Amino acid sequence: MAELEGLEFGKSDFVLLDEVTMEQFMDNLKLRFEKGRIYTFIGEVVVSVNPYKHLDIYGKEVIEDYRGRELYENPPHLFAVADAAYKAMKRRAKDTCIVISGESGAGKTEASKYIMQYIAAITNPNQRAEVESVKNVLLKSNCVLEAFGNAKTNRNDNSSRFGKYMDINFNFNGDPTGGHINNYLLEKVRPSRSNITISKYTVFLSFPFFLSLCHSKSSSQASNNDSLCHKAVMAALKVIGFTTEEISSIYKILSTILHLGNLQFTSDGEHVVLVGEDTVKHISELTSTEPENTRKALLYRTVATGGGEVIEKGHNEQEASYGRDAFAKALYERLFAWIVGRINSVIEVKDYNPALHGKNTVIGVLDIYGFEIFDNNSFEQFCINYCNEKLQQLFIELILRQEQDEYQREGITWQHIEYFNNQIIVDLVEQPHKGIISILDEACLTAGKVTDTVCLDSMNKKLGQHPHYTSRKLCPGDKTMEFNRDFRIRHYAGDVTYSVEGFLDKNKDPLFQDFKRLMYNSSDHVLKEMWPDGKMSITEVTKRPLTAATLFKNSIIALVDKLACKEPYYVRCIKPNEVKSPLLFDDGRCQHQVAYLGLLENVRVRRAGFAYRQPYARFLQRYKMTCEYTWPNHLMSTDQEAVEAIVNQHGFEDDVAYGHTKLFVRTPRTLFTLEQERAALIPILVLFLQKVWRGALARMRCRKIRAIYTIMAHYKCYKVKAHFWEVERRFANVRNMADYGKSVEWPTPPAALMQFHRITQHLHRRWWARQLIKNIPPSDMAEVRAKVAALSALSGERVDWGYSRAWERDYLAKDSPLMSTTFVRITKELKNKDQYSQVLFSCSVRMLNWFNNTKDRALLITDKHIYRLEPKKHFKVQKRISLDTVVGVSVTSGSDQMVALHTASQDDFLVHLQRGQLNPNQDRVGELVGRKKCLVTFISVALFVIQIASTQFQRDKQGSSRISTMETVLLLSSSKRQKCHYLAQVSLDQ
Repeated sequence: MAELEGLEFGKSDFVLLDEVTMEQFMDNLKLRFEKGRIYTFIGEVVVSVNPYKHLDIYGKEVIEDYRGRELYENPPHLFAVADAAYKAMKRRAKDTCIVISGESGAGKTEASKYIMQYIAAITNPNQRAEVESVKNVLLKSNCVLEAFGNAKTNRNDNSSRFGKYMDINFNFNGDPTGGHINNYLLEKVRPSRSNITISKYTVFLSFPFFLSLCHSKSSSQASNNDSLCHKAVMAALKVIGFTTEEISSIYKILSTILHLGNLQFTSDGEHVVLVGEDTVKHISELTSTEPENTRKALLYRTVATGGGEVIEKGHNEQEASYGRDAFAKALYERLFAWIVGRINSVIEVKDYNPALHGKNTVIGVLDIYGFEIFDNNSFEQFCINYCNEKLQQLFIELILRQEQDEYQREGITWQHIEYFNNQIIVDLVEQPHKGIISILDEACLTAGKVTDTVCLDSMNKKLGQHPHYTSRKLCPGDKTMEFNRDFRIRHYAGDVTYSVEGFLDKNKDPLFQDFKRLMYNSSDHVLKEMWPDGKMSITEVTKRPLTAATLFKNSIIALVDKLACKEPYYVRCIKPNEVKSPLLFDDGRCQHQVAYLGLLENVRVRRAGFAYRQPYARFLQRYKMTCEYTWPNHLMSTDQEAVEAIVNQHGFEDDVAYGHTKLFVRTPRTLFTLEQERAALIPILVLFLQKVWRGALARMRCRKIRAIYTIMAHYKCYKVKAHFWEVERRFANVRNMADYGKSVEWPTPPAALMQFHRITQHLHRRWWARQLIKNIPPSDMAEVRAKVAALSALSGERVDWGYSRAWERDYLAKDSPLMSTTFVRITKELKNKDQYSQVLFSCSVRMLNWFNNTKDRALLITDKHIYRLEPKKHFKVQKRISLDTVVGVSVTSGSDQMVALHTASQDDFLVHLQRGQLNPNQDRVGELVGRKKCLVTFISVALFVIQIASTQFQRDKQGSSRISTMETVLLLSSSKRQKCHYLAQVSLDQ
């Protein structure tokens, strides 16, 4: 840090001052302010001075400079404390909070916005849509709450008129998942024409209707900026999720409040009347109520008597004005509370389960009104200053007293630092039965007419001896206070004189029940939702509600308890002057703030003490890898000895102290060095752990795979055996079955036995075939073989191939008794001449020659030759073809008897088998093909092909090719219809 900021900018940490005196503290603060260095550290506390000008120190580059860095690595900045709180939350899974304090105009609201922007910028690196949505709503909620809760005052252009505490929820990855907003004590000053200079809420300044009511020059000059503000608020409302109807209701309520501010009453004898009935009509339209009901609520009050009777009591002029003002204040208060609740309903974490989503951690950001001392201080200033007393008490408790108590508890040598403990002031305000709030509540609950003066007298009696309370009655010589009006409290920030006028009314904050019922009965569901207590009947007896002061006290106590359970980080804001000048540094004004904020005492405690402390176990867990004696685990008797080994190895023994349970480190440099060494070792350790873990994962996977293979092997073995057993069971009795097991269904085999299954099926089929064949006589085997050969060639291809009849083989010897004798004689001659063994097939055919002529011929096929015979010439051999030259047969898939014989010499011939006179329906193509294929199988003729065509096939002769097409024609004769076949040839040159 010292390397990044030169000495010309002063000391960046007040702990580094040569002497801890108010003079040196103020000189350093002034020097840094004049040099544009508005942030200074006190250890982990950031002191911020409002620069009253824009500084270019919040951009993306600056955010990257502070992201993930330690608090003391960079110059002082809001981003440094924000990052420290975020790292503490993420590293140690500990809830943290950032408390921003200071008086009005010191820059608290701007500081909270920059902190929120920084947290939003460093989270969600993966740009997940749901996280981005949460971040947008959280950021836009600031815009809306500022518009409705901040005001332009004489001392501050953007003064928070309410207290805000926001919890931001984070998941285990450190990404925001939601949040919750608590608001405290919205200042309810009636925003009407009559007191516009008192309070100008931002939403009214940007509201167009409000501008039409304000005719001042300043308003018209600011109209452009106000218009931009109005657009920004509208856009923010839509981003958060407000519906169009809800936004319309919001602006109707704002218009109602403005109309109420201009509503006047006048007395007409005994009755009070409204000035301007049109205004009442406008209010009724805006609130969606009946005009008559609105008029009655403004002029009358419904009262229930002790006997349950309900009467209407008319207001006097003062009561009517009082009721109008109370109604306007309550409308704005409830509108603001409803807006906060509506935002919470959007951003709150839903369906959170720690078991599934991990631990949910929180960063709290507190932006609450600063200490206020005005010329006229009323009930609001009393509550605000009480809140600051409580926060100061928390600061003293955590930063000053607890730190010194810890040194004593841990046995660390320590020189006690004196500081002012403001517990006595807190007790003055909140102590039961004796405090100011208790006295106010007692006065509000007392029957009869109790005035503010009576209440002041009661405080004088009960608190007259208190050293921090006084009044004009108790101190008659002090003319700065008025008799029967003022009292003074000596706060930690200075003496404040309060005017008791209006204390009781503001504490009771009475609103006539008639207004509550009027709003509850509105047809606007938003208004109705804001006034649930309007549901009660006028005769219904309820418990008296808590007063405003008690409610505020309870909420502040709850806030302090909530902050106390978190690890706090502080931003102490200082206002340099009263005229909002970026150049003026008012020494007296700033010194007063430094004094009452306790900054000098903070420096003394931090300077005399230790910058860092940590339990031995946690310190050891974080830094044990930097020492060879403690990594991965030490063998020493206690963790303290292990921590001493780490410190001694690095040579830091003169910069530390050892407590009973914690190690105390005096300077940040020691911790910074340890962090640097740890950061250098982390990648090495991560790689080592990754290597070891990957090895462990690989070994686990290997063991699993081995187990899987073992199980698979045993399972496969079981499946194989089970298949064998099932096959054996099903086929155990096939020998005795009529079909020898042909009808038995085979079980589905496992994948490993698919080949075995096919082989087994094949063996069974062969055995089954053998069982059938062995009963066939040897004389029929030739026919069986021929039919099997025809089956393999023609099954499924040809409609009928004659498998169901007996194959006669030599049809020429049987078809025509007249010619059979001649044919038998010729076959004997040919047998003697050509020495063939048997006739395979013979049949009468009609032959188609190459010139499209048909002739009746006879076809004789033996085991050596194919003969074409001429029946009319006593079966003279017209052509002899060696059986070895036949390379294929072509037939059609129809029922015709066309056969083409293909030879190796390309001397093919086409014949049409005749069915014979005795058996006109016989199909003889199958027998020819089967006999031929069976013979080819026995003599092993290679390249024999059987082709089956639909209607046409090719035939060759001496190098020429033709395609023959088979067609069917119906011819009509005088006696019958005869189906005749003819061949149409189409010549194709190839």
